[in-house]
Amino acid sequence: MTTSSRANVASSFTVIKGAMIDETYSIFSEWDFEWSKRENLDRLRQDNFIGASSATWLRDVAKVLNRRFDPEGRDRPLVLLAQHGLPVEEWKPLLLWHMTRDEFLVRDFLETWLFDAYDVGTFRVCSEDVEEYLGSIAERGATTEHTWSQQTTKRVAAGLLKIAVDFGLLRGSGNKEFASFHLPEKSFLYLLHAMREEQLSPSKVIASRDWRLFLMHPADVEQELLRLHQYRKLGYHVAGSLVQLDLPCTSSYKYAERMVA
Repeated sequence: MTTSSRANVASSFTVIKGAMIDETYSIFSEWDFEWSKRENLDRLRQDNFIGASSATWLRDVAKVLNRRFDPEGRDRPLVLLAQHGLPVEEWKPLLLWHMTRDEFLVRDFLETWLFDAYDVGTFRVCSEDVEEYLGSIAERGATTEHTWSQQTTKRVAAGLLKIAVDFGLLRGSGNKEFASFHLPEKSFLYLLHAMREEQLSPSKVIASRDWRLFLMHPADVEQELLRLHQYRKLGYHVAGSLVQLDLPCTSSYKYAERMVA
């Protein structure tokens, strides 16, 4: 049960099923690294230790988790943090970053459409606006597994907005409004480590589009770096075009271990 890259696949199924924040946290809390991914998910289906309300929902949770995550590899720090009880509010932004590595639609919607709406000062967003965006995803490099009906498009649009609400970027039930979102300090530091691991230079880390997932501009990132440098949580030096960034640990996994030590 390996996870091949689905970085350009626009999956209606996973978006409609939603963020599954609590379910993923509970499953990762109970994850056994001695077992394979298949064995862990088989145990979930057999024991229903997350208290799923129906066998169908339990099956869907397992299917989405299988598609989204690689607990043995790239997503191992996320599992470690859940196992050690990192508060969900600090864990949630990391979940969003990890799940968007292989989930084109959520990543592109948040980084492109939602961030642009936020950037121009839009106050409210609605499903019809998102449906229009969904009409252009093929031009943006997305592939879909099948042609979507009008009903599927409506459900995907509603699903994307609901995911943004679940991660605290939007609020409201009908039309949504932008929430006052703040990335927790530990989450920010973890993401710096994760981005450095992708071989990004310090200036590219600051300019990374990934910060848009959290409605942050490069200037916001720089401001936070300066604040953390002042409190000696990291080293950040700028001299002309030269940027030096010294982080507490050598990898995101090492920093995850430090977060729960």
